[in-house]
Amino acid sequence: MTDGLIVVGGGPAGVMAGLLFARAGCQVRVLEKHADFFRDFRGDTVHPSTMEVLHQLGMLERFLQRPHHRLDKAQLKIAGRLFTIGDLTHLRTPAPFIAMMPQWDFLDFLREEASAFPGFQLEMKASVDAFIEEGGRVAGVRLSDGTGRRGTLTLAADGRSSIVRREGMLPVEVLGAPMDVFWFRLAKRDDGGQALRGSFDRGRILVLIDRGNYWQCAFLIPKGKADELTARGIGHIRSEVAKAADDLDLTELDELSDLHLLSVALDRLTRWWRPGLLAIGDAAHAMSPIGGIGINLAIQDAVAAANILAAPLAEGRAVDPLLGKVQERRLLPTRLVQSAQKLAQDQIIGQLLESGDPIREAPAVVRLLDAVPLLRRIPGRLIGLGVRRERVRSPDAYAA
Repeated sequence: MTDGLIVVGGGPAGVMAGLLFARAGCQVRVLEKHADFFRDFRGDTVHPSTMEVLHQLGMLERFLQRPHHRLDKAQLKIAGRLFTIGDLTHLRTPAPFIAMMPQWDFLDFLREEASAFPGFQLEMKASVDAFIEEGGRVAGVRLSDGTGRRGTLTLAADGRSSIVRREGMLPVEVLGAPMDVFWFRLAKRDDGGQALRGSFDRGRILVLIDRGNYWQCAFLIPKGKADELTARGIGHIRSEVAKAADDLDLTELDELSDLHLLSVALDRLTRWWRPGLLAIGDAAHAMSPIGGIGINLAIQDAVAAANILAAPLAEGRAVDPLLGKVQERRLLPTRLVQSAQKLAQDQIIGQLLESGDPIREAPAVVRLLDAVPLLRRIPGRLIGLGVRRERVRSPDAYAA
């Protein structure tokens, strides 16, 4: 049997795309290589732009019934003082805050909602090894067990290690990143104040994400220095973290196994498609963790893909001539976001991670944002809603 849509990857972009295409009346098969969604330290930030999409689908109220924690401002600690630099509370959107929810819970929610549509299927433990190519176009995928899955269109939504990258199916432009990240968790000593916090000092940067009863911590390190740091032992890393934020409870950071390394990448495909195949999300553009917006950009890709392709696919019309339109729609916001991330990486993070004199005073722009509450809405809007956010326009074949 040939499906209308094959989705490689059961992450946020893949499952959301599967939901939207199935809602439009397509036969959809989502292939996830793992046995479950449970992976720690994946992106857990669901931004207002994503919840706006859920609202348009009539799903937001059910989503917010799931356990989550809300963040509505961004703060930086520089030279011993805490500055507020971003405010999301004034956004004109159904949910003007960031919902912190483990990604496996978010994916389980999307899976449950998608399962209401007859055309949706999710296969776990379905690892894709190769594409099936026939007549100059991609006609499906070959799994590691030797079986195949065929579809009119294949979506690559399998992240920065996507098969389209491994197989050189589409060209990649590398923008580079000066840092990697150690993720870990720490117990909280205060209520956090519903904020995303960052502690910046010369040679060390620490980001604290409030997860309700603990901090999810990101300790930035120079690119490629993870082995050198871990060789010096957990005591050295604890000492560096303590220097970045001396008010933290570090008792839970007592073994190297508590650290989870993220190798940061910033790149994008210069072409997202070829006949029968379209890449979206991190498969099309690997994002820096700055702003925590990768998931939400991927969701926007899925919405745009469904807006352009779902109706023609459901009706049996050719979709190959339309694939480039998805890239045209999503390339501008991708470029703008990545340009901003690269600027922050090169001009701020990369320079701070180099050795030098301690920071004595916060930059003028940080002091200005803290002093003028109205200005905090600008970074709040960029973080919360991004650039060119998508509105669901794909059809609902089951509206009646």
